[in-house]
Amino acid sequence: MLSEAEWQAVFLSLKIAGSAVGWIVIPGIAMAWLLARHEFRGKSLLDGFLHLPLVLPPVVVGYLLLLSLGRSGWLGHWLYQSFGISLPFTWQGAAVAGGVMAFPLLVRAVRLSFEAVDPKLEAAAGTLGANRWRVLFTITLPLAVPGLLTGTVLAFARALSEFGATITFASNIPGQTRTLPLALYTLIQTPGREAAAARLCVLSIAIAMLSLIVSEWLARRARRRLQERDQ
Repeated sequence: MLSEAEWQAVFLSLKIAGSAVGWIVIPGIAMAWLLARHEFRGKSLLDGFLHLPLVLPPVVVGYLLLLSLGRSGWLGHWLYQSFGISLPFTWQGAAVAGGVMAFPLLVRAVRLSFEAVDPKLEAAAGTLGANRWRVLFTITLPLAVPGLLTGTVLAFARALSEFGATITFASNIPGQTRTLPLALYTLIQTPGREAAAARLCVLSIAIAMLSLIVSEWLARRARRRLQERDQ
């Protein structure tokens, strides 16, 4: 059985990961659509910038968030002075860190799904009088649903497992920002807590596997429904 502190870390992790996915879904879909359907100057630069969190050390990402969103940062100072919002060392800050690290996975999965949609179908809808937005919401997005679901679940799993950016930007505060990875790290550093660390390790593996299974199941179900609708 998990202790109260361990359950707290589990529920906090789910809350933070869900919030992280919630704020990146719409921007992620928009960026994926832009990269998949438009050619413009600087596209490669934008694509590389969006995927930077995949190749940068997570601690670097957390440090950059601290510089920009801290109270003395260029954006954080404005948020605090205008709205009283302070993100560092809060669960909302942990959600921002998790979302930033998960954003490239979401964009990549959704972009591949958009690119798999036949442009001829969109062109045919356009010749029938549908404008760009109607084509997007009635043709492109429904056909890209499997990729949207896969990207969303993978982003959730990535945010759930985030460690480096979270501990740098949001710290390791019990009940506030101590997610599963941070709780596991704390237990490893505490003598005599090997059994508790092992429990959280097994739980983390189980949640990650469940996320992957759910992602595959949702994608297959969406593809099957699309095939049935076409028939």
